[in-house]
Amino acid sequence: MAAAPHVIVGLSGGVDSSVTAYLLKEQGYRVSGLFMVNWTEDEQGYCTSADDFQDARAVCAELDIALHRVDFSREYRERVFAHFLADYAAGKTPNPDVLCNREVKFAPFREHALRLGADYIATGHYASIEHRDDGPQLLRAVDDNKDQTYFLAGVERAQFERVLFPLGGLRKPEVRQIATRAGLTVHRKKDSTGICFIGEREFRDFLANYLKPDPGPIVDDRGREIGRHQGLMYYTLGQRRGLGIGGTKGASEAPWYVVGKAPADKALIVAQDPAHPQLMARSLLAAPFNALGPLPTDGRPLQARIRHRGALADCRISAERDGLRVEFLEPQRAAVDGQFCVLYDGARCLGGGEIGNVKTLA
Repeated sequence: MAAAPHVIVGLSGGVDSSVTAYLLKEQGYRVSGLFMVNWTEDEQGYCTSADDFQDARAVCAELDIALHRVDFSREYRERVFAHFLADYAAGKTPNPDVLCNREVKFAPFREHALRLGADYIATGHYASIEHRDDGPQLLRAVDDNKDQTYFLAGVERAQFERVLFPLGGLRKPEVRQIATRAGLTVHRKKDSTGICFIGEREFRDFLANYLKPDPGPIVDDRGREIGRHQGLMYYTLGQRRGLGIGGTKGASEAPWYVVGKAPADKALIVAQDPAHPQLMARSLLAAPFNALGPLPTDGRPLQARIRHRGALADCRISAERDGLRVEFLEPQRAAVDGQFCVLYDGARCLGGGEIGNVKTLA
């Protein structure tokens, strides 16, 4: 009798990847776990990687499966963290989760798992994948609140070959119920939030370890200087909190919002209108665009998402030299340079590209 296919699961020590391993074993696969170490410089204990590894070991013992451990911290620093810092220094707001999936989880991780003898790899992402004759197709998860196709849209289509996403048809409460019934010790473990290398510390404090403060003026939308900031990298479009400009003379008590940046003048531009024309995007360039299959050519509206868990917005697309121009049928608030714009045709994820060259209502 032929041996069952071997699946190596990217085990993080969390409930989602643990249930992924459990479900695949229940389905008859030979399952192993692979724990990735992506960050090692953590003298102050902000990263939970060591604890997560112990949780992964416990789950593998409970499931009676082997656990491998691999250090991808060099790849992560070179391919994700360096890009992260460079983008912040340039005044952008990058998305390291998109970069991590593209540069680590579906590149060296996939290759390492295949070298270990895997027939398939699997992760605990909330997404679905359809393996078709013309190639794999990424699909949105049933649980729209947990759907992670936004973070996967930068992965090259070929990297989804031999990939399984068992959680795509489940909702998070169901996953926790499965973990409880299976007796997995992580069934009550909280979902990880934020970025491992930052942990629970203040983002500004973390960034100051790598980028020097670069002060400049805070100006309102009429050009009046109303405060000072310590660096444009500490702020993002649409931000309301942490501006330190309450009680401005001649202004109402309404909150202020970041509506733009002027890097040449080191100026942070703010206004008290949450739907200020400078905040509202008519279109953007998604570039370079990573296509996950043929793009529709019939001109019908597609859907775009410009942030994780952001609402899907109807749009039309056209090709430009550097990427895709995405024209919104209704203006969208705070399309942030450095984040990703991901396109959908119903449940089908068409791919995505980094946001830039935003055209606003101003």
